[in-house]
Amino acid sequence: CVAWHSLIKCAGERALQERQRQHMARGLPKQKPIAGVKEVIVVASGKGGVGKSTTAVNLALGLMANDQSKSVGLLDADVYGPSIPKLMNLKGNPELTDKNLMRPLVNFGIPCMSMGFLVEEVAPIVWRGLMVMSAIEKLIRQVDWGNLDYLVIDMPPGTGDVQLSITQNIPIAGAVIVSTPQDIALLDARRGAEMFRKVNVPVLGLVQNMSVFQCPKCSHQTHIFGSDGAKELAQTLGVEMLGDIPLHLNIRETSDKGQPVVVSSPDSPEAEAYRRVAAAVVRRLAEHPR
Repeated sequence: CVAWHSLIKCAGERALQERQRQHMARGLPKQKPIAGVKEVIVVASGKGGVGKSTTAVNLALGLMANDQSKSVGLLDADVYGPSIPKLMNLKGNPELTDKNLMRPLVNFGIPCMSMGFLVEEVAPIVWRGLMVMSAIEKLIRQVDWGNLDYLVIDMPPGTGDVQLSITQNIPIAGAVIVSTPQDIALLDARRGAEMFRKVNVPVLGLVQNMSVFQCPKCSHQTHIFGSDGAKELAQTLGVEMLGDIPLHLNIRETSDKGQPVVVSSPDSPEAEAYRRVAAAVVRRLAEHPR
């Protein structure tokens, strides 16, 4: 009798959970692909200051450098702190097509869209959540991307409204999580990875940024932010380590000049590190067809 009562109780709980799941699903928007875009890759981090935008830019350029037949676009989804205009050396306002869609600005063969193209460079964006969501919707839906094999989205740091809105509105082929080896960054990177799992976005792997500093005079290597922290986190999460990016002056200087290292120093070890990450991302995408 006790066993029968437990069976009925479990069945009731499962039915309740299923009704709750269906109710939640009704409240979510249906995912709709971006016109002309084959695969969307999001580059994310749990916290700011880990080099996510620089990684996103050089990943996009690395994807194209590895295969010249592929077309790649770059979307800056960080409304409050857009970095893509500076990193890609782009200024100006997008033109409009006959269908009233914004034309991306292009440099190094990469079409780019950012809120930074729509406001003054130093103007603060003081908006509430609904206005940010509206801006994200416009950046996604009201842009004439043409035909792209990959659209790389530079996500804002954290796990808030923008991240959820993007993952719920468009099908995403996979997420790349960027972190330094530092413990505090790794804690937030783990939260980011878990968020993508909750919304059924494949985590392609982790990129360990600023992994080691090599002295330009004596070549001594120093692990300023710790060593192998992201590798250990990748093992804990059961995801792949996509690559290590060194803490190098060349990356910082080329980024500040709007001349990303993959295009300005293509033969450098730093550019090769980004191209290896891009190759790993393509391989992981092939393992997670959508």
